[in-house]
Amino acid sequence: MLVEDEVPLARLVERGLRKEGYVVEVEHNGTDGLWHATEESFDVIVLDIMLPGIHGYDVLRRLRERKIWTPVLMLTAKDGEFDQVDALDLGADDYLTKPFSFPVLVARLRALVRRTPVSRPVSLEAGGLRLDPASARVFRGDTEIDLTPREFNLLQFLMRRSDTTVAKSEILQHVWDPAFEGDDNVVEVYVGYLRRKVDRPFGTDTITTVRGVGYRLDAS
Repeated sequence: MLVEDEVPLARLVERGLRKEGYVVEVEHNGTDGLWHATEESFDVIVLDIMLPGIHGYDVLRRLRERKIWTPVLMLTAKDGEFDQVDALDLGADDYLTKPFSFPVLVARLRALVRRTPVSRPVSLEAGGLRLDPASARVFRGDTEIDLTPREFNLLQFLMRRSDTTVAKSEILQHVWDPAFEGDDNVVEVYVGYLRRKVDRPFGTDTITTVRGVGYRLDAS
């Protein structure tokens, strides 16, 4: 199955794959892609990240939560280092950026089809917090912490960069969108939300402000 919202590109890839002997199901939004991935069986899924309906990362996360281990290749214009880390930690099997070579795409699909199903992604641990990318759950000790999707993604980014100070601009690029044009104070607001959930109820101070620079999650 190919989940791609750029219709001309989807048609081009579909035609090429059919010529290679594949039977191809095409969806143009995350909602339909998720439904078909859960209701039907596929050998491999090619999944865009920036999708209407449901974001590609959320499609992938929900598939893994439901124990659907169909190999997934993320096909996207987002080529940042942490975009790839996010995808792989959520359970993606491969990652290919646009523009791409069609023969390379076909070769990677063949490799994925030959593989056994992926294993469950490991949890992240830092600052006394445990985050499970596959189930989108966060714990401090035995206590589960309820986060919104944006809060979860922000915490996940900070945990991956634990003990490293990250600037607001870097957070906006990786947690929001590279094209985000709003006020960067939104980062400060969401850091405040996180602190009220992951620190204050527990008497901890995991997320610190580095004045004039950004924020740091202390691993210890």
